[in-house]
Amino acid sequence: MGTPEFAVPSLQTLIDHHFNVVAVITAPDRPQGRGQKLTASPVKQCALENNIPVLQPTNLKSSDFLEQLKNYNANLQIVVAFRMLPEAVWSMPSLGTFNLHASLLPQYRGAAPINWAIINGETETGVTTFFLKHEIDTGSIIFQEKEPIHSEDTVGTLYERLMTKGAALVLKTVKAIESGDYPSLPQDNTAEVKHAPKIFKETCQIDWSQSSKKIIDFVRGLSPYPSAWTKINGKTYKIFKVSRIAHDHKSESTYLTNQKDELHFKTKDGWLSIDELQPEGKKRMNIKDFFRGNKI
Repeated sequence: MGTPEFAVPSLQTLIDHHFNVVAVITAPDRPQGRGQKLTASPVKQCALENNIPVLQPTNLKSSDFLEQLKNYNANLQIVVAFRMLPEAVWSMPSLGTFNLHASLLPQYRGAAPINWAIINGETETGVTTFFLKHEIDTGSIIFQEKEPIHSEDTVGTLYERLMTKGAALVLKTVKAIESGDYPSLPQDNTAEVKHAPKIFKETCQIDWSQSSKKIIDFVRGLSPYPSAWTKINGKTYKIFKVSRIAHDHKSESTYLTNQKDELHFKTKDGWLSIDELQPEGKKRMNIKDFFRGNKI
């Protein structure tokens, strides 16, 4: 059960290792692009390429869907980047249902664990497999693998590594469950838990009154998607990369520019250079290319 690109390597690795994937459950086709053409999810495309039956329920509690699912007689269900399942679904298989989550649970439960780990300045994250139960992302842990977060990482680069690491962990988990010898450890809830709620456009606006470090992490944690943004003279610009600058402008202005290759914003404790941005209605570009055709 999965929908986005993140789930595809997990499905493919099970197929490649000759596990009997009897069906794939994914989101209904969605309109995409300028033509709003109905497009299959990456997981559906992978399933069809491998001749695996696909179910795309709009209601996971509907009797028709539950009957269909039951008829496949799967003894294990695997969830990677899908949606919240009702108990009637996750309790169905004899061996249970496990989920792959892109964090070291119990930290960063929620919809956007990769983004929030970078936004919060973490230096380490990872992937976790765990059995589903009532409360979201709280079930018993099977396996965890750690992954460092480098200072230059964006959500894009970390996503790629966790996607690959996650697929290997799914395979390890399935093999362990198949052998009947696997850990199932309750999550440690004694530490203060950091959450990873869904990210909305309005919460992606850069607050230049924060420290330079906080802003750098914020931009990295939203680059390339959904992307941090700021307004300059009433226009919205997506910001993909910022960096510290050594010299300190003695200016009370919010930002300074030479209209050629520099756009510097004042922060709580210094100045940051905007290195990559995207104006409204245009493509992403570096600051030099931007000033070749634009003025601020």
